[in-house]
Amino acid sequence: MIRPEFFIEKLREGGIDCFAGVPDSLLKNICAYITDHFDSRHNIIAANEGAAVGLAAGHYLATGQPACVYMQNSGEGNAINPLASLMDPDVYNIPVLLLIGWRGRPGVHDEPQHVKQGKVTTSLLETMGISYDVLSKEEDIAEKQIAQAIEALKQKEVYALVIEKDTFEDYKLQNVERNSLTMSREEAIRTVAAVLGERDCIVSTTGMISRELFEYRTARNQGHERDFLTVGSMGHASQIALGIALAKPDRRVWCFDGDGAAIMHMGSMAIVANQAPANYVHVVFNNGAHDSVGGQPTVGLKMDLPAVAKAVGYPYCFSVDNKDGLLRTLDEAKCLEGPVLIEVKVKKGNRKDLGRPTTTPIQNKEALMSFLAK
Repeated sequence: MIRPEFFIEKLREGGIDCFAGVPDSLLKNICAYITDHFDSRHNIIAANEGAAVGLAAGHYLATGQPACVYMQNSGEGNAINPLASLMDPDVYNIPVLLLIGWRGRPGVHDEPQHVKQGKVTTSLLETMGISYDVLSKEEDIAEKQIAQAIEALKQKEVYALVIEKDTFEDYKLQNVERNSLTMSREEAIRTVAAVLGERDCIVSTTGMISRELFEYRTARNQGHERDFLTVGSMGHASQIALGIALAKPDRRVWCFDGDGAAIMHMGSMAIVANQAPANYVHVVFNNGAHDSVGGQPTVGLKMDLPAVAKAVGYPYCFSVDNKDGLLRTLDEAKCLEGPVLIEVKVKKGNRKDLGRPTTTPIQNKEALMSFLAK
């Protein structure tokens, strides 16, 4: 495997000292190293991958030096627009190094939401005319590949290094941003789920939130038909929930969102507010971190999320950081005409034995649709 310090030093030697992106589990070791060794002006954890490409473009325009953008391969979709209409040689011809975690690589077992993206990871790059290499796990070979990538950047090309599982040696984040919050996300999820009505449904965002909701139902010997577990498409749970809420005005729809997911496509909150579904409750579990991909920080706890929601038109907005306050807010929210936003501030982390959903996405979809049809 490759030492993170070796990889970053080779990039520095090639003139790359600015990074932007969205953390990925396959890149968690290299992302942790970057976080510990670069200040916040040289390592920007972006709202989404397309925004990271925009940051890289701005850095190049100001300095003449290319930046590195890191992402999971699921983020290629967000990045395609600026890669094709901003960075491309037919437009502004701006170089950038892409570091792409290859989830769902064919032949390697992975979660279902990564299968399709894994199949098309390299073909998407080929379609866009982006040269790439799958980074070797041997440092002597990787050094030559990095040198080739740097040379391509000097020719003002976009170049991608595709990263397989277990490419980088372990590196634990040292500069961990801690908070004094005491309620765990799982406790908060259980608290909210316990007060739902029999006809209510939940759309939960990707990552730990959906896993913890599934475990709650299992522990209570309940079915999972009331919950749509958005295992992929990060940032879009609020719009899935909106689509259901508008079509089923007789049911209360709860969106279980995360701070990283809400920030990724924050403009969606304005659409929720404009549609004004009276049966919509948007619960954002905010721990200031991308918890499921290594705990890299978000700006979630540095912003006033209820004020944002209020500004775009949510009539009722709350923020709580303890169970008693959450219970009081839930009692009030159930009597209000939405959309309602409830920010629940929670501590980072999850229990180590947290399981994964045992139903397939298709089974989850069909069970929910049957529930909503009743």
